Amino acid sequence: MDVTAQLRKVFHVEQQLRQLKSRLTGAERFLADQDKDLKVLLTQKDTLESQIKTLVAQSSNQMGEVKRLDTKLASVRGVMDNAQNNKEYKASLTEMNTFKADRDRNEQAAKELSNKIDELRKQVAAIDVKVEERQKVRNVAATDRDSRHSEVADRLTALNAERDSLAAGISAEVLRDFQRVVEQRGENAMGPIEIVDLKRMEFNCGVCMMSIPVDQAISVVKAARVTKCASCQCYLYIDEDDAKRMATGGKPEKAPRVTKVKGEKAVKVPKKDRENAEDIAKSEAKAKAKAKGEKKAEATAEA
Repeated sequence: MDVTAQLRKVFHVEQQLRQLKSRLTGAERFLADQDKDLKVLLTQKDTLESQIKTLVAQSSNQMGEVKRLDTKLASVRGVMDNAQNNKEYKASLTEMNTFKADRDRNEQAAKELSNKIDELRKQVAAIDVKVEERQKVRNVAATDRDSRHSEVADRLTALNAERDSLAAGISAEVLRDFQRVVEQRGENAMGPIEIVDLKRMEFNCGVCMMSIPVDQAISVVKAARVTKCASCQCYLYIDEDDAKRMATGGKPEKAPRVTKVKGEKAVKVPKKDRENAEDIAKSEAKAKAKAKGEKKAEATAEA
């Protein structure tokens, strides 16, 4: 078996592997998205809780200052009650007013901090609800991923073993390059040579529809070497029927000779039936040529 035929078999297995892996990839991508969203929500929650701790500490300091000023005010009131003269009374009154203003300012700051803390706690509660909902979706995604993995695991193992077996006779250099093309081009990693006009020796790449030199087409037919399209770099192959056409120069294959068995009469085909068969063959050939011409025209228009 030539290398191109081996690569076609490897490519067929690669296509099956990619289809199976795409099912797993989709499930894994969805699960990863849920994990990412959960991480974002939990990070937001941690940030809010850190802010709450800071504000609680600040509020506690403010309330501690209020209590200290309350003690000071009580002490000043005692001094005012025992004042011996007007001068002492006025001095105590001024001091009390100062302490009272400081107390009111600290108490107001403590209230504002308390309101901020309440607002942040509401946000944390809302995030907790979102985390719970997202966790449910994440659990479903994980179950789906595990289910798909168990469904295709045995098949993936079998296909990988088949691929390795088919690739055993291919050189490491060719196999490396082929794998690179498959990863880059996917389903378009290999393409057939299409015969545009066999009489004029015109051929196209079945992937990019660009013209292929005659020597490359012949090389593929003779399986002389691995050939790639110069335009799109896909690996080229030729279908069995087209290869036979090129080998015979487009002439139909001769019908096998019928050996007359002694004692049997030869069956004579009526002339009318022979003419009908020839007309049908000509019509099919014209239809096929017309389709090829239309396809070439579309490819030229796209280019």
